[in-house]
Amino acid sequence: MKQNTTKFDPLVPTLVFAALATAIVSSLGMLLVPSISHRFSVDIATAQWMLTVNLLAGAIATPILGRLSDGPHKKRILMISLGLMFIGSVMAAAAPNFSIFLAGRVFQGLSYGIVPITIALARRYVAPANIQSTISTLSVTVASGIGIGYPLTGIIAGIFDYAAAFWFGAAFVLATIIVVWKVVPSGPDTQAASRPFDYPGTALLTLGLAALLLTISEGPKWGWGSPTTMALGIFAVVMLVIWVFVEIRLDHPLINLRTLKQGEVLLANISAVALGAALYIAMSVSSLVAQAATNTGYGLGLPVFWAGFVIFPLSVGSLTANRIVRVLAKRVGIQIMLPIGAIIMAGAGTMLWLLHNQLWEILLSMLVFGLGMGASYAAMPALIARSVAVQELGSSVSFNQVLRTVGSSFGTAISAAIIATHPGLNGEASPQGIDMTFLLGAVLCIALGLALLADSARRKLAGNR
Repeated sequence: MKQNTTKFDPLVPTLVFAALATAIVSSLGMLLVPSISHRFSVDIATAQWMLTVNLLAGAIATPILGRLSDGPHKKRILMISLGLMFIGSVMAAAAPNFSIFLAGRVFQGLSYGIVPITIALARRYVAPANIQSTISTLSVTVASGIGIGYPLTGIIAGIFDYAAAFWFGAAFVLATIIVVWKVVPSGPDTQAASRPFDYPGTALLTLGLAALLLTISEGPKWGWGSPTTMALGIFAVVMLVIWVFVEIRLDHPLINLRTLKQGEVLLANISAVALGAALYIAMSVSSLVAQAATNTGYGLGLPVFWAGFVIFPLSVGSLTANRIVRVLAKRVGIQIMLPIGAIIMAGAGTMLWLLHNQLWEILLSMLVFGLGMGASYAAMPALIARSVAVQELGSSVSFNQVLRTVGSSFGTAISAAIIATHPGLNGEASPQGIDMTFLLGAVLCIALGLALLADSARRKLAGNR
């Protein structure tokens, strides 16, 4: 029987708290690369593997956790994932060498798969009238939480050191484990069917995603035309093509690709790639501009203590948008929120491209970016949830999450390639490289926004016939 919930029920805040733990752990990365480089005496390029291995682990774990969350043991899967995240945070905080630190970052990568589990739990236990708003909130919480996590990371690392930031992450995850254990309903979900696990599909997707993300993230360093990059890229394509053929022939695949025939699911997944890339470009390059020296021609020269606050308006905007979406979705429908969000993000991306020489310009752009992101990210899982069966929700949302991760990887790689090919006098990014990278993010959002508006108009015309 479905659990009766009220506005005072602690389940929804608990699920939001779990999603927030994902955001906190995810924010323990970009700002700390220089600190990790100094601590373990490795160059910046090597230190950036702390981002790469985390991303790889997340992309691989997310679809697996999403499929498992469709089964009867949702709480158990969530508790195990949080437990491994806690172990990873402790390992990273106390690591005596770079290898153990990277191993800890791998365990922390499981954080990317937490949101699909919380959404599956919400779909199962939250009252029907509150499901859509809860799913939207959970989706937005991760992106909003990053806007909170970045300043926290900067403050803690600025006052103490990088290890203190990871200890804080470990404490936050431990608190989440305790709350989830006490609040989330125990025992197996009797309404969920037990299905055989798709081991061949899991192996193929793991190999394909790992090769693809390595190609994207390391291509700028190895050279896009190098034999290693090309061989890895071809291997990724072959593995993913075989995976698609295997999945569409299975009765119980890891990810039910047949749901992509649903127009709303397909729109949400295409948007996930484009907006993931645009968001990561905006955050990473804005962070770079904030910390770069003023003599570069674009840098604001902020110390790490303050640099994280540049991302904070993103959180404010996304949380505000999530509240607005709840009201507007009831009047105009949730689907229109996706193109509206993309257009708002296009405006923010254009602002960043044209105006990023003053701190207030970046802060305002981040605020507008958050508004668009909040609308878009709230719409995507809600569209998926109303288009797929309950037993497919976890895997469908997790696939959308994977595509966001892949989009982020594309954004990282492309921005790194542009900056690398437009170096400044002392090896740092040139103003031209920064401008071109911001322009790319704006173009991605503009193209997606126009495409989504055209599709919305086409659907409306078709409906009037």
